[in-house]
Amino acid sequence: MLLNKKVFRMQKIALVFDFDDTLAPDSTSAFIEWIGVDAQDFWENQVGPLCHDSWDPVPAYLYSLLRLSNENEKYRITRQRLEEFASYLKFHKGVMKIFPFLLNNIAIHHPEISLEFYIISSGIGDIIRNCRIQKFFRDIWACDFHYNEEGLAVFPKNIVSFTDKTRYLFQISKGISREASKADHYAVNRRVSSNEYRIPLQNMIFVGDGLTDVPCFSVIRRHGGIAIGVYDKHRRERWAKAWNFLEEDRIDNLLSADYSLDSDLTRSMLMAIESIATKL
Repeated sequence: MLLNKKVFRMQKIALVFDFDDTLAPDSTSAFIEWIGVDAQDFWENQVGPLCHDSWDPVPAYLYSLLRLSNENEKYRITRQRLEEFASYLKFHKGVMKIFPFLLNNIAIHHPEISLEFYIISSGIGDIIRNCRIQKFFRDIWACDFHYNEEGLAVFPKNIVSFTDKTRYLFQISKGISREASKADHYAVNRRVSSNEYRIPLQNMIFVGDGLTDVPCFSVIRRHGGIAIGVYDKHRRERWAKAWNFLEEDRIDNLLSADYSLDSDLTRSMLMAIESIATKL
């Protein structure tokens, strides 16, 4: 006799991170310092004037990088050079251990739930996708260059600016990977029924540090998810901006970007995961 069996569908929680100043100090600044460029001068005297001339900050910095690369062979930006630098990239305290720890925690306390990690960043994709923690992430969205036959960056082919980031929250929700979206750029805009969402937005936690993350904070909270703001305790000039996120009710919590296993940030992420898991 055949028995009717219900198909078991494992529930999923997505923990989505910004990258620069969230998981690591600014990777673009670190890269240009690595190739011998003064980062402060780059941002103030190369990118700054473009922003004052109404450029969007993200294409402004990408254009400035390409101009720098074209004007001086010493500063040439190639795919190989970006990938090489990625192996030297430093992270905030505890980042290298936090992902296995969180996965182990949910496996023990909620084995029926899957935890997935994602990155949505305005940084350079070829750095982020080749750094030491990339293996923990199911997908990574960031800015990308088009390279010529010699591997030299010649033009931005993908720009992830402020509100652009929210597009990728919906791709995560609908189960559209970065590779799949290359074949169908409009897939994310197609309507799906409520039971077709792979990870509903209310099952997401977004961790970010800056104004570029505000649209994601808003979308996640509007749909019942959890937004966590982080700040670098060593950069006092950023504290006021970080505090504004709390005052303006844009985030659920604000903590130092310390991912040590006994830190307040780690406990906050554990509680956020637990809160969503309990509802599921």
